[in-house]
Amino acid sequence: MSSHNGHPSNGSSHEVVEQQLSVAKTVLLQAIDLLDNYLTSDEQLTVQSQFLPGSTIGKHLRHARDHFVLLTDCIKSPPPRVLSYDTRLRNTPMETNRDSARSALLESLKQLEEVIPSADFNEEISLQAITPHMHSFQTTIGRELWFASLHCVHHWSMVRVIAGEMGIKLTEDFGFAPSTLVFQDREAPLGKGKL
Repeated sequence: MSSHNGHPSNGSSHEVVEQQLSVAKTVLLQAIDLLDNYLTSDEQLTVQSQFLPGSTIGKHLRHARDHFVLLTDCIKSPPPRVLSYDTRLRNTPMETNRDSARSALLESLKQLEEVIPSADFNEEISLQAITPHMHSFQTTIGRELWFASLHCVHHWSMVRVIAGEMGIKLTEDFGFAPSTLVFQDREAPLGKGKL
């Protein structure tokens, strides 16, 4: 969508919220599809990558999901809202059990559907980050939802590598950023033809 000055326009606020909610749901649904249709055992969640030391599919699923959980928790909290992606639980059941992973991802989808439609994407929130120094940055809810989705895609690309190490071939678009899919004019849920 273009504006009169040649720059992309943001569309209506409602349209942007719906589009970004759709992107977030799509990337989480890709993980559910992975669990339902590509992984055949819980053990596959815990196979250590040869190429990405310390990495497992389960850890990447949990870590990527954490960002959505932390963001929706931040949005539900009273102002002033503070977000930190560094506050996470590790070694959770979803890292080792497909049913637990599926339930956790579905719960995140439910939270997104409940919280995001009424969120003000332009509302400023504070992002606290350990860089390794403690820093605080101003950001917006909309920007952080987009970050959580893109961060998820980044982790799906690592899941793709680990799955490949086990001989599991995933869909052609799994782990590819929307900008790449659009550039390549690919027919995919996050490609130009679907947005």
